[in-house]
Amino acid sequence: MSLAFDENGRPVLILREQEKKARLRGIEAHKAHILAAKTVASTLRSSLGPKGLDKIIVDGDGGVTVTNDGATILQEMQVENEIAKLLVQLSKAQDDEIGDGTTGVVVLAGALLQQAELLLDRGLHPIRIADGFETACDIAVEHLKTQADTFEFTAEDPEQLVKTCMTSLGSKIVNRDLRHLAEVCVDAVLSVADLERRDVDFELIKVVGKEGGAMEDTQLIKGVIIDKQFSHPQMDKELKDVKIAILTCPFEPPKPKTKHKLNVKSKEEFEKLYKQEQAYFTEMVAQVKASGATLACSQWGFDDEANHLLLQNDLPAIRWIGGVEMELIAIATNGNIVPRFSDLTPEKLGTAGTVRELSFGTTKDKMIVFEDCPNQKAVTIFVRGGNQMIVKETERSIHDALCVARNLVRESTIIYGGGAAEITCSLAVSDAADKHSNVEQYAIRAFANALDDIPMALAANSGLDPVGTLAAVKAAQVETGNSFLGVDCALKGTNDMKAQGVFDPLSSKVQQFRLATQMVKMILKLDDVIVSGAYQ
Repeated sequence: MSLAFDENGRPVLILREQEKKARLRGIEAHKAHILAAKTVASTLRSSLGPKGLDKIIVDGDGGVTVTNDGATILQEMQVENEIAKLLVQLSKAQDDEIGDGTTGVVVLAGALLQQAELLLDRGLHPIRIADGFETACDIAVEHLKTQADTFEFTAEDPEQLVKTCMTSLGSKIVNRDLRHLAEVCVDAVLSVADLERRDVDFELIKVVGKEGGAMEDTQLIKGVIIDKQFSHPQMDKELKDVKIAILTCPFEPPKPKTKHKLNVKSKEEFEKLYKQEQAYFTEMVAQVKASGATLACSQWGFDDEANHLLLQNDLPAIRWIGGVEMELIAIATNGNIVPRFSDLTPEKLGTAGTVRELSFGTTKDKMIVFEDCPNQKAVTIFVRGGNQMIVKETERSIHDALCVARNLVRESTIIYGGGAAEITCSLAVSDAADKHSNVEQYAIRAFANALDDIPMALAANSGLDPVGTLAAVKAAQVETGNSFLGVDCALKGTNDMKAQGVFDPLSSKVQQFRLATQMVKMILKLDDVIVSGAYQ
């Protein structure tokens, strides 16, 4: 610390913080980055595969999350290191683009960086390593496309979609009810898919969870579920052949937009005001009834006066419905969202075969179901579970399975899981490395070694010998020429992933290879870092 003076003679205190800062350059910076990334990747490594372990994450408020989903783990970890944050973004990019494989992409990136560290120790330049990795990635992707299988499916025969979704759910906490949940996810995707355009609108699929009941009670509702109840407890709990008024205007008198005040000085004035208010309510209800509506869905709330008047006029109502739910109701029932009571006409009403209120056990929780709607393009997956943690993890698992089914609708090409794809690509990349005469062949061969880390992690998490299992499967693939031999994580007695029905979408694996390679290339190009205090 020192004292200086500005041009006006005023003292300025100078703190020498630069002395407390460390600056890493060159190989030290590279190794610091690699260490941070390897630490994050090693955290997720034990969660890979069907036998992977779950993580329990406790936030600052004491909330508990139990999951083995890679994207969720990294988002909840709240990492501080900048390189670790890049891996969080890597996992999020995989989740946003594909929806599955968020753990594998981070584990692969960590394995690539571990191999890069060995090459740096041997004196290879980071740029040559990054270029070699990129070349190897292109070789692996092209080889993977030659080993992929294409299948055809229809809405009546979606068995291949179900099997692939079962592979995605096999590593989750919901694996004891694989078949049922996979069929629910495939049915939901096919309900909203446009098979001619090979497109799926995820906005039409809503996932709603409610604790209580068993996981087997999870079901697909060809309609909409909202976490609301009828506004009055004496209203009918089940309505048939319903005509629905979808309103974004409140059941209340208009409020002046000025700052004028209304002073009530006598009982007569109060009664006059009360009658005027009742006239507003009566007119609103009369307009809804005149349109032929038998149910009013309002985005806004209304007070007891309006609620009682609705009950007297035999007009059930639901209040405080969210904007997204209003849109789903409008889509499912073919109704229009009406902003003013005066605009309400019979043509703008939605229709539903049944609207009923669900109650759960001895609790006061209730939900409303819109069923038998004219537009089956809006569906809801109703998730049940023993507690909130199970429900949340089931919702995350269903999201991954929905993404897998969507990817297969877009491109019906699969490769075989259980590490089979990584092993066959590793063999192909190793053979290609011998054909390169420059120093990049070392980086290409290192990429092949990094691919081997995935099946080794699967074997280790399944209680098998990682090195021995990898060597046996590699030898079997070379001897038989079958690219669908992988690690028998389920301990079914065969390494044939085709026979076990372990499938992955080709797009998911290709995206993993490319994203991991791009992220590693970015990290290898960072050779200078300034940190304050100890390196986090």
